[in-house]
Amino acid sequence: MGDLAGKLDKSYEGQTIAELADAPVAALKGVSDSDAEQLKSAFGIKTVRDLGTNKYFLWAQSIAKLAE
Repeated sequence: MGDLAGKLDKSYEGQTIAELADAPVAALKGVSDSDAEQLKSAFGIKTVRDLGTNKYFLWAQSIAKLAE
């Protein structure tokens, strides 16, 4: 899980993948509590799993990949 360490808030390093998926979005390095609250308000995103499976983010990712 060393590759993930730099992408997480220090307090979440060492957690299992399942725990990380259910962690709040602010567990991701660079995502503030304020950012997480805005994602929750705008899209209902509360966890890392919610963020990774949100249809709008998946659609945008697909468009970006196709545009490469």
